[in-house]
Amino acid sequence: MTDVLSVEHLTVHYDKTPAIWDISFKLEKPLLLAIVGPNGAGKSSLIKAILGLVPKSTGRILLSKKVAYVPQRESVDWSFPITVNELVLMGRYNRLKLFQRPTKDDLSAADAIIEKVGLSPYKHRQIGELSGGQQQRAFLARALLQEADITFMDEPFVGIDQATEALLLDILKEMRQNGKTVIVVHHDLPRVKQHFDWALLLNRCLISYGPVEEALSPENLERAYGQSFVLLEDALKLSREVE
Repeated sequence: MTDVLSVEHLTVHYDKTPAIWDISFKLEKPLLLAIVGPNGAGKSSLIKAILGLVPKSTGRILLSKKVAYVPQRESVDWSFPITVNELVLMGRYNRLKLFQRPTKDDLSAADAIIEKVGLSPYKHRQIGELSGGQQQRAFLARALLQEADITFMDEPFVGIDQATEALLLDILKEMRQNGKTVIVVHHDLPRVKQHFDWALLLNRCLISYGPVEEALSPENLERAYGQSFVLLEDALKLSREVE
């Protein structure tokens, strides 16, 4: 079987400080993968290095050409003069020839996806005028329009309302059912255990990788989080009681 993604011995330095060290893993089938770990563990650096957004020090990456990326909201210039519709249509630019305008099919597809994420009333609104949840929906819509094999999302659930969280989770699960892979940097372990298939537990180096229950075992979490593990264990117990 052809790998969806292969990462071999990936290391990234910022100046002389390693952000991630000797990371290796493979994805062999479509699934929802959460990248988790403590603050400063290198989660965002990992996906940025895979995408070529930051230079790698060492390593080899094999990745599908059809890739979409939803960045952290804090990294976006929300004052940029672009509407929701224009942002979403950027998902088709890689298919257009130089100076070619979006086709009627492109416009129709964008309209359908904007409606799918509940942003039709805000279609012509400048992106900085949206709420945090609406902004995340707009960037997800752009990624959906790309029809990528793999979608990377960096902390998409931070600062959003419950309705947006539920919508995002439904769409991610639909993407997996349609044979797509979604890789999400996430900070909420109980949510990861509830909704994701596999997890990659990181603290600069790879702690564990595999099905969620195995990767996020108490032993692995203690290795990753150290003294903070007691609080995490309480959160996971509370999550199981809610279920």
